[in-house]
Amino acid sequence: MEASSHDEFREFVAMRSTALLRLAVLLTGGDRHAAEDLLQIALMKAYGRWTRIEQPEAYVRQILYRQQVNRWRLRRHHAETTVGVLPESGGQASAGAEPELRIALWAALGRLSKRQRAVVVLRYFEDLPEAEVAALLGIPVGTVRSTAHRSLAKLRSLVPELEPDGSTEQLRPLSYTAKEIQG
Repeated sequence: MEASSHDEFREFVAMRSTALLRLAVLLTGGDRHAAEDLLQIALMKAYGRWTRIEQPEAYVRQILYRQQVNRWRLRRHHAETTVGVLPESGGQASAGAEPELRIALWAALGRLSKRQRAVVVLRYFEDLPEAEVAALLGIPVGTVRSTAHRSLAKLRSLVPELEPDGSTEQLRPLSYTAKEIQG
């Protein structure tokens, strides 16, 4: 790799690694060590093709999604790992968001199944359309819809403050909208 391409890659990693790590933490269910490993693998794969990549962030995100799905398929019988410390929010939280609700929501996300968590993260945190979520996870669009519906219902039961009574504005830190929570 040429020196200029190497410098471009280093600059990309310096600028985007925090956001990509946050996504990896969400995909791994809060396991920061697994998230760091996942991101490292994705960046290594991207580095090997760096000169041919047109949209680096999209490419690395795609690797993150696919690598995590592969991990789930290989480790279906392993128990999930819960963590005591939540990852940094990176300043995305709105000023009026209640920390207790965010903590409860993080804990509730950790109690979802791997597929449910992946659908919620990709659909609502990453704001991807259902068809793209289905393609990334290798499942039908109908499965994405039903999984999202069940996941949101489970989140509401685990965190009653999420009920669609007008208090859904508190979900903005994870890029949810009131319409998506209610629907």
